[in-house]
Amino acid sequence: MAEHRQSRKRRYLTWGVAGAAVLAGAGIAAQTSMAATTWPAQKTYTGRAFDTCTAPSAAAMKAWKTDGFYGAAAVYIGGKNRGCAQPNLTASWVKTVNTAGWKLIPLYVGAQPPCQTSANPEKLTAATAASLGATDAADAVAKASALGMKAGSPIYLDMEPYDITNTSCNDAVLTYVRSFTKTLRAKTYRAGFYGFSSSSAKAIATATNKTDLPGNLWYALWDKKNTTTTDWPWASTQYTDHSRGHQYMVNSKETRGGYTITVDRDAWDAPVALVG
Repeated sequence: MAEHRQSRKRRYLTWGVAGAAVLAGAGIAAQTSMAATTWPAQKTYTGRAFDTCTAPSAAAMKAWKTDGFYGAAAVYIGGKNRGCAQPNLTASWVKTVNTAGWKLIPLYVGAQPPCQTSANPEKLTAATAASLGATDAADAVAKASALGMKAGSPIYLDMEPYDITNTSCNDAVLTYVRSFTKTLRAKTYRAGFYGFSSSSAKAIATATNKTDLPGNLWYALWDKKNTTTTDWPWASTQYTDHSRGHQYMVNSKETRGGYTITVDRDAWDAPVALVG
């Protein structure tokens, strides 16, 4: 994602340094069994989505919706590493854009890896990974709920690039992700994960131990291909049944309905927020 937590230059440098593999049905089953007898039905959106650092105004969102190119938008609901102020992102805004027809994708910028080269307000360590995961997930649920995103909604944990060949660092990240995911599910929110196909998303998709990994995977692969299938980097049996998102283009400056916004483009076939 472009300049959302780090400067654009720093993100590219970080990515350069960096160098749940679960069936979707199994992931949903795990969520159900861990948290509640009956889960709210999943709301799925399939089509183009965008993400941008600061949620646009309601007027801009309404204008962009009439264009028809995008049907969903990712919004940064919280996290100590969230890089932009969100003056527009309120419960009223969520209700307004939902009524206008937008599907929303909640994104939470949680603690980042100890071996990541970028400076972040919150970094995890091996010692704090489990407790931070639980604390951050509880905060993510509180933020989503306050915005009117109900139980049964997904929350996508944003993990920026890091060196996944650093075993101790990677183990700490996976501990954090598992704790975050388990806490979300206990509160009846679906777990998702945003990361890079070369690093953070790869760590999730190729983990040997699948326990408590997110059931939805949003991978950054900037190949400009609007698909969640033909360039899917891992086994075709992974994250099936509407559990994939693909960020395929970044820093696209677009004008729609008289409003110009720089966005990242996403191909989407995964859960979106339940609003009400």
